[in-house]
Amino acid sequence: MIVAIVATVCWIAVQGLEMPPPQPTPEVKTTTPTDGQTALSVLDTLPVKGRAPKTGYTRTQFGNGWATSGGCDTRERILQRDLVDMMISDGCKVMSGLLHDPYTGKDIRFTRGVDTSSAVQIDHVVALSDAWQTGAQQLTAAQRQQLANDPLELLAVDGSANLQKSDGDAATWLPSNKSFRCQYIARQIAVKIKYTLWITQAEKDAMMRVLSGCPEQQMPRESGAQVN
Repeated sequence: MIVAIVATVCWIAVQGLEMPPPQPTPEVKTTTPTDGQTALSVLDTLPVKGRAPKTGYTRTQFGNGWATSGGCDTRERILQRDLVDMMISDGCKVMSGLLHDPYTGKDIRFTRGVDTSSAVQIDHVVALSDAWQTGAQQLTAAQRQQLANDPLELLAVDGSANLQKSDGDAATWLPSNKSFRCQYIARQIAVKIKYTLWITQAEKDAMMRVLSGCPEQQMPRESGAQVN
């Protein structure tokens, strides 16, 4: 009798009974610095530890590419936020626009195309491999995916500057545009706080050197996470 029941269940499954569609991953609650705090004061609250091994790191630990919602992926949303004078196709795809690049201070013309799109890239302000080695290994898969697609963590920037930065942290790479460095460091601190990541001593020393020249630098606002 049991065998017959099992066989019947298997037969029904083979007939293609529809399974319920997968549900979207709910937003993960994270820590957000209070508006009005200075980057220096928040920096002092970050734990300082040695860098964990990079063992096990792959980009897919933070999701399989850009997340998509409403038919528009994260890259397009950041381009729409950071570019001006845009032409947009199908309500989502940025076909062209102008970037006032925060990393170099230059104006970069963006034109979508196989040979031209890479002129403007989306940078993870806290490089994902750096995040992996400073606490992200302990996050859930959903938290890591949220981090990789968080507007607070993302900036449209000059492609060559992004490649030069690679997986560098504040101790090994800073934007050549010195007028943006304070905002850049404040944003890194905000991401580290939000996702309970730590910093190395070298990283903290570099951050303090930058912020010593702008002690009143405020933490970035969460809303839209625009560049100030």
